[in-house]
Amino acid sequence: MTLEQDVARHYATRTILSQIEAALKSKGADLDRLTVDDLKPVDEFHTGGIEATSALLDQLDFTPDMTVLDIGAGLGGTARHIVHRYGARVTGIDLTPDFVEAGRELSRRLHLEERIELAVASALDLPQQDSSIHLAVMIHVGMNIADKTRLFVEVARVLRDGGHFALFDVMAGENGEDLVFPLPWSSSSDTSHVAAPGVYRRAAHEVGLVQIAERDRTTFARDYFDRVRRKIAADGPPPLGIHLLMGDTAGTKIDNYVTNLAAGRIAPYEMIFKKPAS
Repeated sequence: MTLEQDVARHYATRTILSQIEAALKSKGADLDRLTVDDLKPVDEFHTGGIEATSALLDQLDFTPDMTVLDIGAGLGGTARHIVHRYGARVTGIDLTPDFVEAGRELSRRLHLEERIELAVASALDLPQQDSSIHLAVMIHVGMNIADKTRLFVEVARVLRDGGHFALFDVMAGENGEDLVFPLPWSSSSDTSHVAAPGVYRRAAHEVGLVQIAERDRTTFARDYFDRVRRKIAADGPPPLGIHLLMGDTAGTKIDNYVTNLAAGRIAPYEMIFKKPAS
């Protein structure tokens, strides 16, 4: 199998929609009157959840007529957040058909399907036309992409002049030890391609994108997981959460993430790049 097929298989969860519905019912949610906030616990499949999403996106200027591309959109949570909060139109692409199918249905139930399009596609072969996107967003996706240069080539191709590429990825920390697996994005090193921040910067430079912002979010991530653990210890695990997307090994994957983070093997980073006017 190719790397992308292996990645899609890692995330495949055929029953994800029914699991989400069951969890929502257990919380007393009305499935016929869902809100964007109802889905937040499962929609933000990355370090820091909605806090991290907002922290990244609030650095950008949005207008309702913007076209946004969400690379590695998963269930479409970030896309729904952008549409709901900023009013822009979003196309999300992801390798995992199960996520795309479930995401389409969730968007339909929120009556957002006219402003969100979700499709199965690769970040290394984007279906968008040249210079057609105002903003590309990528949150916790690059860890599964070996060819960072090709990723940036494609993003630069589809961005309009003056457009932005905002990403939040788990990158390599200063400790060069091997990662402890399984992790949320990979069960083994075969599908994990965590790279140092410099790899991203060089890839951006090679395609002419200019970096305008960068933040190491390690301290935020450690604090976030401390808060999550304290809440679970006090109240028990929530019925609805990203654990539904990681299967029976969810607890081990999160524990290993925190272990790698504490050891300095990984570090979550935000980066924002701009495509200069030609």
